[in-house]
Amino acid sequence: MEYSNNLEELEKIDKLKNKVLKYILYKKRTEKEVREKFQEEIDENTLEDIIEFMKENNYLNDSEYIERAVNEFMALKNMSIREIEYKLSQKGVNKNLIDDYICKNKEIMLEYELRSATNIVRKKINSMEEQDIKSLLFKRGYMSEIISIAIDEGKE
Repeated sequence: MEYSNNLEELEKIDKLKNKVLKYILYKKRTEKEVREKFQEEIDENTLEDIIEFMKENNYLNDSEYIERAVNEFMALKNMSIREIEYKLSQKGVNKNLIDDYICKNKEIMLEYELRSATNIVRKKINSMEEQDIKSLLFKRGYMSEIISIAIDEGKE
């Protein structure tokens, strides 16, 4: 009798693992997103075990998530480094992981931020005053030095 209960429990856990895995594979997720999605549905200890299993098998990896998300942002959006940090932290990515990534890729990130700011300046230069553009960029988290260079480049 005990054997069949264990088997049922294992089958139940396998079904839950598959459900979590489908959620992760549909679109890359952070650990926080998985926790939030399944916290009501799966008991805490089982969810913890499933998350550990997903991490051990590299289905759930916040460092890889950062890299994928940043590459996506760079390809599709004009954002400041600060906006990227904010978006990642909203997804529940650990601040230390975000800081490490930015530090390791500082040159690329700064080039991207300058390119983004310059793109925004070029779009807005004919419809907004220079001071308003500077203010907009500053509010969006662009660094002062980047804003100055972008304004100069955007006028060309």
